[in-house]
Amino acid sequence: MRPKARSFLFDLLSTLRHGTMPVGALVEAGELFGIAANSTRVALARMLATGEVSRDERGRYRLGPSSQSVERRVTSWREIERQCRRWEGGWIGVQLAAASRDGGRAERAEREQALRLLGFRRLAPALAIRPDNLRARVGEIREELVALGLPKSDLVFEVRALDGAAERSARRLWDDGDLRGAYSRLLSEIEKSARRLPDAPHQEAMVESFLLGGRAIRHLVLDPLLPDAICPGDERRALIEAMRRYDRIGRAVWAAFLERFDVPHLRSPVDTHGGRVHEAALERDSR
Repeated sequence: MRPKARSFLFDLLSTLRHGTMPVGALVEAGELFGIAANSTRVALARMLATGEVSRDERGRYRLGPSSQSVERRVTSWREIERQCRRWEGGWIGVQLAAASRDGGRAERAEREQALRLLGFRRLAPALAIRPDNLRARVGEIREELVALGLPKSDLVFEVRALDGAAERSARRLWDDGDLRGAYSRLLSEIEKSARRLPDAPHQEAMVESFLLGGRAIRHLVLDPLLPDAICPGDERRALIEAMRRYDRIGRAVWAAFLERFDVPHLRSPVDTHGGRVHEAALERDSR
């Protein structure tokens, strides 16, 4: 699937840690994915106006301040297992304030994205929950939710226990078969691609590693990180290991292109896809 210009730019600029990328590199890379040069330039201008990207004195671009919270979330995919601890049966709840529920469309979308990125699901119209199995405590979770778009008026709190009916309903909020099946399919595709890429034409390998790696990372970043008592994580852990190997292949595939434009490439474009994480988080809520 051809990426949209905005999400593609976010993804490609996420490869940077300290450097910047010229317009020429962004345009040329976009054309590999069927994105017209004018579309890239228009998207850049709009992202610059919203603070999603910044431009230095040479006209080279990097991600801007308004993109940092999502970028940190996306590029942590290698370490997501370390975010979890043993589940003792409790939950984290978010009570949606009336003011935020009645807010504008953009505000509602940001709130839903924040909840989705941290694995929350609606147990009731004004209550979202997730298992309390993250190493981050409730205050840290609230800070991250707010950084991702949760209104400050919403309450975030610990729930020690639910009654029997609510507990059963809560555990059914996530489709464990769907989560595990998606990981198994992605693992198979990545293993096949890893065998194919070394002998594939160079531009074809660049595109394939970017798109397939991005699909896998979206699933990892949007994974609710459920305790094994609700959804066993064996398939997720296997995909993480496969993605670490695939990322090294992707880094090698993209190295020559990035070097040609004097772009630092400590991470490869496989290790990105924050823009489409935004979109995927909202798409799931709209189904």
